[in-house]
Amino acid sequence: MPSDDSNDPCPCGRSDARARPLPFGRCCGPYLRGDAPAPDAEALMRSRYSAFVRQQPEYLLATWHPSTRPAQLQLEPGLRWLGLEVRRHRSLGADRAEVEFVARSRPRSGAAVRLHERSRFVREDGRWTYVDGDLS
Repeated sequence: MPSDDSNDPCPCGRSDARARPLPFGRCCGPYLRGDAPAPDAEALMRSRYSAFVRQQPEYLLATWHPSTRPAQLQLEPGLRWLGLEVRRHRSLGADRAEVEFVARSRPRSGAAVRLHERSRFVREDGRWTYVDGDLS
């Protein structure tokens, strides 16, 4: 597992009111460490992106809804994540939400890849989980 790097900019790209990048320790860090659950679907999606960047498949599996979660998850070695753009966070009710985002990455050898997804999330027992998504 990677070091904490609490003061480094959070991989998810969230910034404060002055447009300064939030440090990992005040953004996704508490969620990835298990100190607190993500308060909404967007925060969960951002933390899941950070988990991909930081190579933490256990967090990804733990935040994946049991109805769609794979038995195991292999992250691509050498994949470099280049950035995240959240396009929209939409509430679909008290315990359902949708987040549209674009994540960019570059495999060890090859051209950059753009992943555009509309993800669905549910909240059960006070915790948000990723259900599935539609790629475009």
